[in-house]
Amino acid sequence: MQFPIISVIVFIPILAGLLILLIPSDRKTEIRVTALAAAAFALGLSAWLYFSYDLGVGGYQFVEQYTWLKELGISYHVGVDGMNVPLVLLTGVVMFTGVLISWGVDDRPREFFAFLFILATGVFGVFVALDMFMLFFFYEIAVFPMYLLIVIWGWKVSREYAAMKLTLYLFIGSVIALVGALAMYFASNLGTFDMIALEGAGFSAGFQKFWFPFVFMGFAILGGIWPFHNWSPDGHVAAPTAVSMFHAGVLMKLGAFAALRVGIMLLPEGAKFWMPFIILLTIVNVVYGAYIAMVQTDMKYVIGFSSVSHMGLVAMGFATLNREGMIGAGVQMFSHGVMTALFFAVVGMIYDRAHTRQIPELGGFSKKMPFVTIAFIIGGLVSMGMPGFSGFVAEFPIFMGVWKFQPWIAILASISIVITASYIIRIISKVFFGKMPEAYADHIHDVTVLDKVALALLAGILVIVGVYPSIMVPLVESGVDNILRLLGGA
Repeated sequence: MQFPIISVIVFIPILAGLLILLIPSDRKTEIRVTALAAAAFALGLSAWLYFSYDLGVGGYQFVEQYTWLKELGISYHVGVDGMNVPLVLLTGVVMFTGVLISWGVDDRPREFFAFLFILATGVFGVFVALDMFMLFFFYEIAVFPMYLLIVIWGWKVSREYAAMKLTLYLFIGSVIALVGALAMYFASNLGTFDMIALEGAGFSAGFQKFWFPFVFMGFAILGGIWPFHNWSPDGHVAAPTAVSMFHAGVLMKLGAFAALRVGIMLLPEGAKFWMPFIILLTIVNVVYGAYIAMVQTDMKYVIGFSSVSHMGLVAMGFATLNREGMIGAGVQMFSHGVMTALFFAVVGMIYDRAHTRQIPELGGFSKKMPFVTIAFIIGGLVSMGMPGFSGFVAEFPIFMGVWKFQPWIAILASISIVITASYIIRIISKVFFGKMPEAYADHIHDVTVLDKVALALLAGILVIVGVYPSIMVPLVESGVDNILRLLGGA
């Protein structure tokens, strides 16, 4: 019997969270050390899983399946392929760096880390689930702690509004998707929620065309698809730093991945029918999101709307239904997750010291925080899709795939590259260079060693994937091959 590595990765965070709740609240150092140890262990196992995946064999590996409710066809069924194993690693990276960044949380750190880890278990669970019921089960586990983390530890100005808005959007989306999932369960006549079995259920073309938008759009709401995207920037702004990192870094990928896994892979004929319409929505995502980011003055809102734009590229890549577009989308989910975690970490560090995120009020931070400046510039180059960084490795195949689908859509979407460059350069020049306002000159100090470790890890990954893309692209390609098989070679 093989070691159940996936189950260990999934349940480490929630067990660590329960253990943390048993530690007396006044022993804050022990709480933080326990959280860091659990996050490091989860990251180590995620990395081991990633590098142990056998490309020569392909398909689903490290599979575990245990019957849970036999009468209803529900089983605990998990596994990884080339498409979701990078997302497991992404979650481990964001979880570990999120703990490092949150070392200074002094308001009830015990409850903060416990809720953060429950959220992490939900995210891990969705990415590895091969049973549709379990996917929804973990999906709801991921959404619920987000509300508490924002409403208790978030930005006082908007935290209650943002937390409620986020929760309602995601809950309504998941209910819509659940209706479609139940329709698949009953129409299949297989009496199972197992997604591997449902891939061969042979749903009629009419059934797939009718139910696909319910499933895809229900999950895509969490992916930030237009016009159901406006919960996302508000959630980013109100959330504490580590939660913003989770929110943009992995939670939005969770929606995009579930839309792929349950929508496109189980209802391929529906995907072919609806994707021309979906790709039109993603154009708005990509261009409109970039334009709105450009005019913001709050750094968090800039990054929040930037995430809407970049997640539009993910959905656009999937919507091409071709090899290039889907490979790019798979890499973009990982690249964007690490990049936004880096961005929000930097914004959090600046806000902790300056107590403002307003771009016009800042300046000259490179003198006091050089390491942070370099990290943000690397993230900015990734965001712009510069060669030598992971953003180029992700975005270039997406645009190739979109060009094959419809050249004018690729030309329209490419406007976002120029706009992205403009707002990234504006932040770098206004916030990090120029003259520092006298109000900050005396009390701004450099970040801690733990902060630097987190930034170095995130920035290093973005460079490594950009310089050495074969560390990830062949893996994602193997996952895409299975999706194209289900699409009938589309």
